[in-house]
Amino acid sequence: MTVEIQDMAMDIESSNLPNVLDPSTLTSRIIQSESIQREDSENNRGGDEDDDLAMDLGNNESTEQPTFQKLSAHAARGGKAEYRRVRCPAHRYTPLRENWEQLLTPLVEYLKLQVRFNTRTRSVEMKTSRHTLDTSSLQKGADFISAFMLGFEPQDAVALLRLDDLYVESFQVTDVKILRGDHLSRAIGRVAGQDGKTRFAIENATRTRIVIADSRIHLLGSYANIRLARNAICDLILGAPPGKVYNNMRNVAKRMNERY
Repeated sequence: MTVEIQDMAMDIESSNLPNVLDPSTLTSRIIQSESIQREDSENNRGGDEDDDLAMDLGNNESTEQPTFQKLSAHAARGGKAEYRRVRCPAHRYTPLRENWEQLLTPLVEYLKLQVRFNTRTRSVEMKTSRHTLDTSSLQKGADFISAFMLGFEPQDAVALLRLDDLYVESFQVTDVKILRGDHLSRAIGRVAGQDGKTRFAIENATRTRIVIADSRIHLLGSYANIRLARNAICDLILGAPPGKVYNNMRNVAKRMNERY
């Protein structure tokens, strides 16, 4: 009886004792925890290296971008010069001679072109040089001289050199309506108006410049403004009363002032 009581007491004491770990198990757990810490540190170090590499690449991309100097028009053509020739009509020879200084100044000082007037062929010749910077300077100069040859004043034609969205459009009166004799003369007179009043009204309302050369009409301005002026001129050619066109021009001018 006493032996059984002692065995039961030993079982109870053993059950109340804390669990004792095996030394080999404890060692394996310590090694495992150290290996986990080592992997975490390596992963962190790898992430930092990737961030540093990305930052270095970003800095290299921002600092090592190649920069090239802008090529001049002369160098862009491989050292070869470009030419443009604009013929001078017979009725524009005297105005060209009188305004030669005003035409020459922007071409030489602003566009850096070489310009001369060939008296044998009666044409204005332009050429690029090593001082020409912009590749579009020669075309701008040709457009400027061509606008003057069409009849525009130098003060109006020089806007082609300063603004990129200006154009010159030309059309015949007979393109709108087939007219002959006195009917054609009256249509041209309706477009011009008394003392040029109708033409000036269209110019001021649409912010364009208009040249009436016999039965040919030239317009200088932006694309939208040329369209408005062309519509008004076509209405006059087709026989619309000038009063109605004036009213439309007032509405157009009001809308343009509100827009700008």
